[in-house]
Amino acid sequence: MLTQLKDQLVAGSSEEYLQKLFDKIEHSSLNAFTTLAKDSALARAREFDRKPWQGLLAGIPIAIKECISTQGIETTCSSKILKGYVPPYDAHVVERLKAEGAIVMGKTNMDEFAMGTSTETSCFGPTRNPWDLGTVPGGSSGGSAAAVAGGEAPCALGSDTGGSVRCPASFCGIVGLKPTYGLVSRYGLIAYANSLEQIGPLTNTVEDTALLMEIIAGHDWRDTTSAEKGSYIPGLKNGIRGLKIGIPKEYFGEGVDKKVEKAIWDAISTLESLGAAWKEVSLPHTRYALAAYYVIAMSEASSNLARFDGLRYGLRKDEDQDWHTTYSEIRAEGFGPEVKRRILLGTYALSAGYYGRYYLKALKVRTLIKDDFLRAFNDVDIIAGPTMPIPAFRIGERINDPLSLYLADVFTVPINLAGVPAVSLPCGFSGRLPIGLQLIGKHFQEDLLLRAAHAFEEATPFHLKRPEAV
Repeated sequence: MLTQLKDQLVAGSSEEYLQKLFDKIEHSSLNAFTTLAKDSALARAREFDRKPWQGLLAGIPIAIKECISTQGIETTCSSKILKGYVPPYDAHVVERLKAEGAIVMGKTNMDEFAMGTSTETSCFGPTRNPWDLGTVPGGSSGGSAAAVAGGEAPCALGSDTGGSVRCPASFCGIVGLKPTYGLVSRYGLIAYANSLEQIGPLTNTVEDTALLMEIIAGHDWRDTTSAEKGSYIPGLKNGIRGLKIGIPKEYFGEGVDKKVEKAIWDAISTLESLGAAWKEVSLPHTRYALAAYYVIAMSEASSNLARFDGLRYGLRKDEDQDWHTTYSEIRAEGFGPEVKRRILLGTYALSAGYYGRYYLKALKVRTLIKDDFLRAFNDVDIIAGPTMPIPAFRIGERINDPLSLYLADVFTVPINLAGVPAVSLPCGFSGRLPIGLQLIGKHFQEDLLLRAAHAFEEATPFHLKRPEAV
């Protein structure tokens, strides 16, 4: 755990520990990192060793997803169009981490502009799952998850637009939290779909996730959607006796792998043995969630990505051409196929004559999905189900079939549409591949959500297992 690691670094050497991580990364097959901040990180570690400073993460290295701004460290969103872009400022979450003594060790690979479920659309090539190097780590925060699961970083940050923290947490067998919308400032997060995305932690234990949330959550005047934070560590070990858990009937059945389904029901039995009670609930508009999510996300993406023109930052062309030609050629060269697909579909959905038919209708469905959760939470405290309907799939298996990739997000996108928090944690295995349990909570009740996750973790051995492939 991070608290124990901090004590070890105070007694030992942060520089030595960090150097071992860098050596491991440089000989790794995971391709989890795109950029290593070796010089600055080791310099900070040496400062810490000379005179340890205070802070919740004092001397501890952390990996940051490629779409989160880091001052002086290249940040490309794993896209050619931002090659060479070095932010002049830190994201709010990075400021908070540094203030608590954390050392930014580098940037992690991701699906280009966070558009994907497998970390295969990156211009740096795919990241590999440390449990099986032939499978995907999930996406879009696959680099962050693989780095933590593979022992290349003790903790990491990702971003979650439709499951991009929880999916890789599930596939890589670690803990990943998508906070309530607005709980963590998005200042410095390069936008994909503003109304859906949140920065969240990826760690080896629930306690480590709670610790990171204590640091990164809270109001930021630069993000007008941000809210005040609660407290996540004090009640973490209070148990779950009397907790009421809802099991959505829509989260089981067709499309769900049998081993995944069994692992989830075994997990529910474990929660029941710890004093919780469960009942079936219904989220009837789940069937429309994927369609609504992708219309909204692609529409927002088409607007957000219009700023990448090759004239102000990132990829440039020196030819003496008119603006329209330069703009078109740079975007054609700089964006990958999946990003182009989503820009085109989003532009189409927002165009005259189709706005009401697609985008406006998707917003109405979003409201219905949120209402589903609010009704369910009148009867239960949290909701439990699978994070992903399947274990990690093979690299290359689905990348040429976008619809099959989109369908894999069926249980994660409703949470982003509703703005509620959800955590994924390991609850079993299919062969040697991890399976993730998803716990969903009420708005701003991360403390209860993490308490339930911690109780399950303490009662099971899954978080103690480590991949043998690395």
